[in-house]
Amino acid sequence: MLEPNHEHYMQLALREAQLSADAGEVPVGAVIVRNGAIIAKAHNQTELLKDPTAHAEMIAITQAAAAVGDWRLTETILYVTKEPCPMCAGAIVLARIPLVVFGVADPKRGGAVSVFNILNHPQLNHRPEVIQGVLKGPCLAMLQAFFREKRKKEPFDTANEESTSTQF
Repeated sequence: MLEPNHEHYMQLALREAQLSADAGEVPVGAVIVRNGAIIAKAHNQTELLKDPTAHAEMIAITQAAAAVGDWRLTETILYVTKEPCPMCAGAIVLARIPLVVFGVADPKRGGAVSVFNILNHPQLNHRPEVIQGVLKGPCLAMLQAFFREKRKKEPFDTANEESTSTQF
């Protein structure tokens, strides 16, 4: 198997993240690739769908499972602009995705490696390989711009973790 062009697919995930930002959602995008073909692409839709599980990764995993016809997503690569949260990391493990590539870590809520090390937990039966930092600069810049704009429009709320995040 040829080495995939991680930057190319992360650019596509960034396009998905921009769709989130344009809709007023936290800008996170995800793309799932199998044998060089894109089988799923999604962006955050929690506000639109009024669904706390409508993260980019969750939607992409659902699409990919439908495309493959199986809940086991072996032979796939998940590209996501921000480190998956614990919920998404759990879904990645359950879906048996062998490789996760993300742009920027989330030191406050990361479920892959930063706060919770779900993707490499020794008691789980599947532990995907993780590559982090692909197109980190553009991924971080998009998140920072989104939260900077959000802070201008909304009163500062110290109880809101997102508004107090030092990274985003």
